[in-house]
Amino acid sequence: MEHSEHTEPRAPGLIGSLSGLVKNALRLVLSRLELALAELSEVRDHLIRLAVLFALSILAAWFAIAFGTATLVFLLWDALGWKILLILAVVFVVIAYLLVKAAMAKVRNGSLALPATMAELKADRDMLL
Repeated sequence: MEHSEHTEPRAPGLIGSLSGLVKNALRLVLSRLELALAELSEVRDHLIRLAVLFALSILAAWFAIAFGTATLVFLLWDALGWKILLILAVVFVVIAYLLVKAAMAKVRNGSLALPATMAELKADRDMLL
């Protein structure tokens, strides 16, 4: 039996094709996972900024409420009596509503979405199906 130095490459069989398919699928999954992780870090940064903004807003609001309320009650007690407390309560309810509405709008504006990851996953799904 002679060994030839030039052996012809064999055509990939079923196992070779499946192996290549699995490798490509794993590369695709890892690529998408890396993209998702990168976008999640951006989302985390947006969440931290939103939390700090919200905390500072609450702190400033408490100081404004405390000093403003004390001043208004002092100045208007002789003219309105207990009614000034009711007026201030209604004003604070309206302010609280507007602040919550503004925070919800900030969340809904898409800062927390993963647009690139979702677009790639949709493209992958469309290609495969």
